[in-house]
Amino acid sequence: MANLDTLRYTKFPLNNGSVAIPALGFGTLIPDPVATRVATKAALEAGFRLLDTSERYRTENEVGEAMQEVFKEGKIKREDVVVVTKLWNNNHRPERVKPAFEASLKKLRLDFIDLYLIHTPFAFQPGEEQDPRDANGKVIYDKAATLLDTWRALEALVDEGKCKAIGLSDVSLEQVKGIVEAARIKPAVVHVESHPYLPEWELLNYCKSNGIVLQAFAALGHSSVPKLLDDPVITTIARRVNKTSAQVLLAWAIQRGTALLTTSKTPDRIKENFDVSAIPEDAMSEITEGITMRVRFNAVVETGIPGFIPRGK
Repeated sequence: MANLDTLRYTKFPLNNGSVAIPALGFGTLIPDPVATRVATKAALEAGFRLLDTSERYRTENEVGEAMQEVFKEGKIKREDVVVVTKLWNNNHRPERVKPAFEASLKKLRLDFIDLYLIHTPFAFQPGEEQDPRDANGKVIYDKAATLLDTWRALEALVDEGKCKAIGLSDVSLEQVKGIVEAARIKPAVVHVESHPYLPEWELLNYCKSNGIVLQAFAALGHSSVPKLLDDPVITTIARRVNKTSAQVLLAWAIQRGTALLTTSKTPDRIKENFDVSAIPEDAMSEITEGITMRVRFNAVVETGIPGFIPRGK
């Protein structure tokens, strides 16, 4: 276990040797553009060195602006920051992948992306509409593009050098296995919802055995009900170790071997969420064994429709 002073600086090396990604990452699914810029800058200043965005979040432009502002100040360099973005469902056809990637690169104002993920395994009707619907309001899926087709287009991006590593998001264990078995370039990261109510142990163990980093989103429960931050097991441990419930949950995630994302618009909360230190092994066991509730907060894995983004946004 990392000691009390270094857990927050934990890194996981990627299987292609390109980079080691910070365990603590900052997610930028923030609806307001001004708040996104402020929060991104605050996250970098607090110590976060992994920024996660997506073309679907529509925050790439603001994240890019905030990064460039910080880089110009000279305290943090581009090579110090791992930047992650994602390909959205309407761009799954192989011929649409490179233009989508280059559009993200331009918005982020970068020469390369450290990690590019397929946002979900669902292909939507190709076109400019991110949420294509039929006359009855149902999503229009694209049967012509398979996940493996899209993956091979991502492999070509790695070959060209502007994309350092690639991975999957919002996928099942079986889908991960399918890509691992067929891929020329194996996934470096699998990005899924995970927390004590949805520990995903089987997927985590598979990832570990195949040199894949599991990155957890909604690590604090995304303020959804039931509120993970208010779980009595978590609050009891937090009082005992003199940490916040969020700090306990983030420590649990890192100590069990996952990377994670946390998001906030408040600079003080952003600093607090970076101030993570190790919790005792008995506390780890209490969370792992004592919390038996099972809840998935985001149904995106079943439909490809993002549960944390309101319709029309």
